[in-house]
Amino acid sequence: MKILRNIMIFATAALAVSILVVFISTSNIVESEEVKLIRFGHGAAESNERHLAVMKFKELVEEKSEGRLNVLVYPSEQLGSEAEMIESVTFNDLQMVASSAFSQYDQRISVFELPYLFDSYEEAWSVLDGEIGQDVAEPFLENNLRIIAHFENGFRHVTSNVPIESPEDLRGLKIRTPEFPLSVSTFRSLGANPTPMAFGELYMALQQGTVDAQENPVANIYASKFNEVQKYLNMTSHQYFSLPVAISEEFWQSLTPEEQEMIETSAKESAQFHRDLLRENEENMIADLQAAGMEIVEPDLEAFRDKATPVYDYYKNRFGEDLVNNVLKAVELESDKNN
Repeated sequence: MKILRNIMIFATAALAVSILVVFISTSNIVESEEVKLIRFGHGAAESNERHLAVMKFKELVEEKSEGRLNVLVYPSEQLGSEAEMIESVTFNDLQMVASSAFSQYDQRISVFELPYLFDSYEEAWSVLDGEIGQDVAEPFLENNLRIIAHFENGFRHVTSNVPIESPEDLRGLKIRTPEFPLSVSTFRSLGANPTPMAFGELYMALQQGTVDAQENPVANIYASKFNEVQKYLNMTSHQYFSLPVAISEEFWQSLTPEEQEMIETSAKESAQFHRDLLRENEENMIADLQAAGMEIVEPDLEAFRDKATPVYDYYKNRFGEDLVNNVLKAVELESDKNN
């Protein structure tokens, strides 16, 4: 146990030193009583819409604060993996992060990834931005993480070399999923053979036939050129993923109420900017994939919903029945508003 503890201490110290080196080498701005620095890390490349959204946040915050708040952006996992960047925020070594890896601190945030929970983007946004979204975010304060907005990851779809028109077409199909328990559970319920694998290994695995299929949002499918190794884009919309944005609670409490409002308002405006941008671009991406020879399949989703029902029963035990029921109630209310 002593050896393990020493290893953990060393790893944490090494991460802190590496972050400090990046901060020193990339910033000529000096923090002072007049200027407060907000270091914001994320994992996407500078060409990605996520980076554009973070840069939009920077623009808004600096404009609203008249330069009193200065945002330094670190894209492309410059400060470590998404999980490591979140850990840096818990220590206040990094002030903000946009990441999908928050479930390491409280798995209940994955409740919004239940299969076929949302029928539309607008429904998902309303629930995440509403009271239930705030309730799920509250426990993260214990880890010095204040979730202030949800950027976009989008609905996930299956690509394959056979058309997926019903759950029966997934039976036995070896499909790569991320290493998220809910993703694995979803595809097991649909009859597939889920195979967790690092994203960086996926293109070659598809090319070599190590896996038969994969699932991702359209933006990832497009950027990774999966159309070169997969024939069909099946619009299964089986899960919706958001990208939470968190700020260090310790840093948050050091701000004035006016500064807090500037940051929170800017984060929410940037989140909607990201959502609208991705949604608009998604239509163009699908058209480009189709023009490149990929066939688009629009399956009837009702049978998929029915097959995924057992996932809800299982996760009611893991997340708590009250939480899952409250989320379902919030979704139903939003659905009724739109009908």
